[in-house]
Amino acid sequence: MMGGQTASGSSVKFTTPPTACPAKYLAQIIVMGVQVVGRAFARALRQEFAASRAAADARGRAGHRSAAASNLSGLSLQEAQQILNVSKLSPEEVQKNYEHLFKVNDKSVGGSFYLQSKVVRAKERLDEELKIQAQEDREKGQKPHT
Repeated sequence: MMGGQTASGSSVKFTTPPTACPAKYLAQIIVMGVQVVGRAFARALRQEFAASRAAADARGRAGHRSAAASNLSGLSLQEAQQILNVSKLSPEEVQKNYEHLFKVNDKSVGGSFYLQSKVVRAKERLDEELKIQAQEDREKGQKPHT
């Protein structure tokens, strides 16, 4: 029986206490989740901008000539060094590694034309970088000291 009578004779209805709506809790969980993901995304975006800015600064220090050489050859200096397995730029080491890798990847000995072309492009890029460094060294030597 859902109702009863009071001493005065009026009837009173007993109702169950209002239960919390599950949809409300679900909405709160979704809102909190979106906030957490949004903050994480914003933080990641800030980190990416900082890394991009640092990379641009590093490219700026490397000089415009080096960046132009990277654009022309399609390889960055680091990529070319990795392909030819050269840690520091020395003409002798570049030439030695180039000759070895070119011969190993020759199609007539079962090598790959694609890899051989990558080796050639890497050597061209490193040769260009060596020219740039030599030119910069000459320019530094010609500048009058004040």
